[in-house]
Amino acid sequence: MKLAAGAFLAGATSRLLPASIPFRFFGAAVVYHLLAWLALLAGADRFPRFPGGLGWPLAALHLVTLGVLVMTAIGASLQLLPVATRQPVRAMRWPALIWWLYTPGVAAIATGMGSGALPLLGVGAVAVVLALLAFAALLAGNLRGARGMRGVVVHGWAALGCLLVVLATALSLALMYLGVPLLDRAPALALHVAFAAYGFMGLLALGLSFILIPMFALAAAPDERRAITSCVLAVMALALAALAAFGVAPQTLRVIAIAIGSVAVALHLWLMREALRSGMRRNLGRSFTLVRISWGLLVASLVAALAIVPDAPLDAAPALFGLTLIGGWLLTFLLGMLQRILPFLASMHVARGAKRPPTPSSLSADRPLAIHFFCHLAALTGLALSVVADSPALAAVSAGVGALGAGAFGAFFLILLRRMRASAPAAPPVATCA
Repeated sequence: MKLAAGAFLAGATSRLLPASIPFRFFGAAVVYHLLAWLALLAGADRFPRFPGGLGWPLAALHLVTLGVLVMTAIGASLQLLPVATRQPVRAMRWPALIWWLYTPGVAAIATGMGSGALPLLGVGAVAVVLALLAFAALLAGNLRGARGMRGVVVHGWAALGCLLVVLATALSLALMYLGVPLLDRAPALALHVAFAAYGFMGLLALGLSFILIPMFALAAAPDERRAITSCVLAVMALALAALAAFGVAPQTLRVIAIAIGSVAVALHLWLMREALRSGMRRNLGRSFTLVRISWGLLVASLVAALAIVPDAPLDAAPALFGLTLIGGWLLTFLLGMLQRILPFLASMHVARGAKRPPTPSSLSADRPLAIHFFCHLAALTGLALSVVADSPALAAVSAGVGALGAGAFGAFFLILLRRMRASAPAAPPVATCA
């Protein structure tokens, strides 16, 4: 049986982007991770019963979604998908241009949301939309010429379709603050949340899992038909949620969408369990503990989604739903996988031209990751308790602990870069003419 790791790594070095491209996206995500916790600390007094609207809790949410999740997704997909789909890397300049447009755009959106500066919010929204449209074009070009890994490709196309919905609704919500909305707020917000979290980011995370989990576990590639079935079920659930957002039997269709989405998740998690069970590498460490916790929180987010189906949900239900979905599942999953991806990519870059390339573990630093592990889980737990108890003070303490963990993760990233540079092979001496 062919191992996914072997198929993925075959010829991978020849399809690597320059290290500066993916690592600039990952570095920006690390910075925005810290800023997100600090923004939440600034808005902790409103977090437990946040009613929506402009403010630092909304800025913190978008620093996580745009600044950490999407930023990492861009960097990871630009690097991993060409390798997985066995294609040469094209358009080297476009990823750098996307970064220069997207990174300040996210900063402008977050600052505009937190401070209420509407012109700044509008400028940031335009920059982010343009950058994501350019990314969508690159992603579509890669998927169009893909060879192999059909399950990953199908997830990629579905995520790309969801991204277009996210961009349209995001633009409508931003224009709403300027007095010219494209859609009514309620359907635009419902579509934006579902298609951003479960759609674009969720489907990308699920699709890339079919590469990353078997690769790190040294396991066989999951069954492609079941992977595609899981994706089709997830898209069906999103389509029903979209109909419900426009007022078509809203409560009934939302319950059916959650039920179908639960089946899609169950099938995906079964495939992941089989990959981990059959893998030759069993001790995957603290990073995969975070991944497993994130899977549990994905299931919890679907349960929490049921609590907000009624027209008058419990006061704490919306905040708990957002926390389990964004901070619990997506952010925890991403941080767990990033601990593996960063040293792995760094070692592959250093290996080019090196006689004895360093191992990923030799480039990593365990102590900062241990601090981050406990701080991240403690912060999420504290935020959940602050919502239940309606305690702004507990939310502030939790945000401070989260910021400490984000700082530790930043230290891990800086140590990785330093060791990567130290391990890089020296350039050959330039010959001179006598």
